[in-house]
Amino acid sequence: MISTKKNFAVQAVLRTRTIATEDGVLTTTGTARTEGQEFIEASRVFLKDDFLPKLIYCLEHMSDEDIWWRPNEQSNSAGNLVLHLCGNMKQWIVESIGGVRFTRDRDAEFATRDPVPRIELVANIQSSVGEVDEILAALPEPALQAIYHVVEHFSYHLGQILYVYKLRTGADPAFYRHLSNR
Repeated sequence: MISTKKNFAVQAVLRTRTIATEDGVLTTTGTARTEGQEFIEASRVFLKDDFLPKLIYCLEHMSDEDIWWRPNEQSNSAGNLVLHLCGNMKQWIVESIGGVRFTRDRDAEFATRDPVPRIELVANIQSSVGEVDEILAALPEPALQAIYHVVEHFSYHLGQILYVYKLRTGADPAFYRHLSNR
């Protein structure tokens, strides 16, 4: 049985947003009253506290040339994928759930060949994730399908960006070094 002092300490730790454990990272505080609330909280943590810092790390550690590099014309650059993620989040969450008017040109997200400066890409993705996080934090009733789509979609394209990052820099970002015994 946990002593009262230890129980208070455990409760304080559980109130934090992300908790590193030997097995990885917990994605909720454990305070949600419903599965829907827990799903929303986990989605917010994935987007804001897990995926976004990894994406920004990659952008900040690649040259502008690498950000806009395409292995061929059928593939997307990391820069195009960031533009696409911004459009996707704004369409599915900011406009559809949040009711904020947004006009999207999806084709332009992929067609852009003139490099958008790194600082602008970072600001755009941070702003988009911030808008999504505010809307999700205020949701009275979960819109789970749209949220699931955005979180899964972000993860999918983050994987592509990480692949380009590794190809172009030859470096391992070591995001999971805390799980290694080495």
